[in-house]
Amino acid sequence: MSEPTVSSVGEFGLIDLVTAGVGERSEVPVGVGDDATVYTLGGAGVCSTDAMVEGVHFRRDWSSAADVGRKAVAEAAADLEAMAADPVLAVVSASLPKDLPLSWAVECMAGARAECERAGLLLAGGDTTSARDVTLVVTVLGDLHGRAPVLRSGARPGDVVAFHGRLGWAAAGLAVLSRGFRSPRAVVEAHRVPEIPYGQGRVAAEAGATAMLDVSDGLLADLRHIADASGVCIDVTSAALPLPEPIRTVGTALGTDPLGYVLTGGEDHALAACFPPGAAPEGWIEIGSVMQGDPAVAVDGVVWEGSGGWNHFA
Repeated sequence: MSEPTVSSVGEFGLIDLVTAGVGERSEVPVGVGDDATVYTLGGAGVCSTDAMVEGVHFRRDWSSAADVGRKAVAEAAADLEAMAADPVLAVVSASLPKDLPLSWAVECMAGARAECERAGLLLAGGDTTSARDVTLVVTVLGDLHGRAPVLRSGARPGDVVAFHGRLGWAAAGLAVLSRGFRSPRAVVEAHRVPEIPYGQGRVAAEAGATAMLDVSDGLLADLRHIADASGVCIDVTSAALPLPEPIRTVGTALGTDPLGYVLTGGEDHALAACFPPGAAPEGWIEIGSVMQGDPAVAVDGVVWEGSGGWNHFA
């Protein structure tokens, strides 16, 4: 007997399967089951959305369905952390091939719900449609609870630059997967699902962060966004950047400089922020400084001229 597909249960049957048992929270008095979600916020709200497309952001032969669902939510939730917002709700739109095994779709949404729980989000709705390739679009809402958002435009000369999370792991994982390997396991798993430093966005804001973002495209590329928005130059000290053993192992095996993964690798979604001197919270690693000058990013005092990370349309 052939395995059921998403078309065999239909749109509403699929929705019933993947939303069964979705919980409630006070900020979302109306969630799954109506035409739209009703929510309340205690202050200014933050909204962000992220798309994940099969063949661009993931491959089904590299990642499990649960991995794909988790990664889709994690990438969107990282944007709330970068603005110092408390997560409230997520809606997930899934475009799926008609012949996609039903078990894959159910497992994917189970992964999405699991990551929502990690992030503190309530899965509050979404949409389904048919498509040639699997595509997930996740929209998230957060609440600032009266705090000011931490923007990219507030860095000041004299600030220190620090990060919290992981840098280079996902890029190293992609490098080995692209060559047909499955180890080191730690970096492969990092490519499949990023580890978001949940809660650290608010920690950074309360410590006085002047600018912040999540490292989605690469450390240097994303720090350039802060430099441009703030009108400053940022200098990264390469010796301050951790080079964990799994990344060094990949560099040795592939004949590449492991520092390149850390400087330009994306999809780890670490938080990078600028702080007044001495204000970086515990657990944040200082890796550079903010200086006066034309907007630029330098490494060890030399302006970086190469690619700083991923560009979808390059």
